[in-house]
Amino acid sequence: MGNLRLMPTIVVKYVLRGFYSLFSLLFKVDPYKVTFASYRSDQIKDNLAFINKELLEKYPMYKRHFVFKKFDSSAVGKVTYIFHMIHACFHMATSRYFIVDDYYFPIYVIKPRKEVDIIQLWHSAGALKKFGFSTVGKSFGPSKEYLKHVSIHSNYTKVFVSSSEIIPYFSEAFNMPKEQIHPLGVPRTDYFFAEDMIEELRSRLYETYPDLANKKILLYAPTFRGKSHYQDQFELPFDIEEMEGSLGDDYALLIHLHPYMQKALEVSGEGFAYHIKDAFVIQELLAVSDILITDYSTVFFDYSLLNRPMIFYPYDLEDYKRSRDFYYTYEDIIPGPMAMDTATLIELIKEGLYNVDQISHFRDRFFDIQDGKATERIVENIFG
Repeated sequence: MGNLRLMPTIVVKYVLRGFYSLFSLLFKVDPYKVTFASYRSDQIKDNLAFINKELLEKYPMYKRHFVFKKFDSSAVGKVTYIFHMIHACFHMATSRYFIVDDYYFPIYVIKPRKEVDIIQLWHSAGALKKFGFSTVGKSFGPSKEYLKHVSIHSNYTKVFVSSSEIIPYFSEAFNMPKEQIHPLGVPRTDYFFAEDMIEELRSRLYETYPDLANKKILLYAPTFRGKSHYQDQFELPFDIEEMEGSLGDDYALLIHLHPYMQKALEVSGEGFAYHIKDAFVIQELLAVSDILITDYSTVFFDYSLLNRPMIFYPYDLEDYKRSRDFYYTYEDIIPGPMAMDTATLIELIKEGLYNVDQISHFRDRFFDIQDGKATERIVENIFG
């Protein structure tokens, strides 16, 4: 029964493997070809965008190629995506460097050429939610039957992370030697050190949303809930009208959802709450916010570099532990107070009782280097 369910995956696996072998037979590896790939987005962004920009400036002799297509789970979308992955196999077979930022199926079903480096720039900082091999046996994770056919997170040459403390967790999740995991930082966090860019960002934000100019900004950025690329309709777990009634004179609430949360979010409270979709990326929203509200999203690792207050709203904590679990005890690791209902959340925002030393200690624990030069270090490590 298990093999029947996996049959489409197995068929796609051998289709991709066949095309990769054919491309490897017909074409040589181009020593100056670099391909960036992801199915998190239709365009380059976040860590990959920072590396691409630095590469263009420091090593312009490299020819950069881009393989980006957001996954569409409809029947037509899945068929279209097979052709997209065949296209990706051509670039994997002919690129000296193939760089990704998340799970990327074609990598795990081929035998890479020896001349090719496959680089994983994992999209989240720190280590909190279990993933990869750490989730085998959990409802969120892959089944043992699936792993017999698809060796997930295999074939990476190098992985880059934010600190040496989390190397053992990535080693477990990717089932790879610790020596291939390098704690050089997270490229997108360099943005927090670019003061001129942040000033320009503030001007752009206030131009787009004039009502924010005299308000303190709350940013709600929850984690993805679902499996693979599937997300049910998301509903806010707190009462926006109640928050507006208590906080609306002094605060505004920006809401940013995970890229896989494809369905629309209905937001009431216009003038207080704003659902930010494409106008600003998460790194920009973190940079301009005064308080972060999140649950299990690892954006709070990034946010610790700003040394600003955080409130944690893990309304489904026990369910999340059962389905996925954490590398650390959640209640002990978070660098801020926790709320489970709207009234407590409002109270925490009003009181403003935050432990700055706790945030600083957390930041130093999960970022070995804090200088805004992670992109530069990683590019030198790969290409220098």
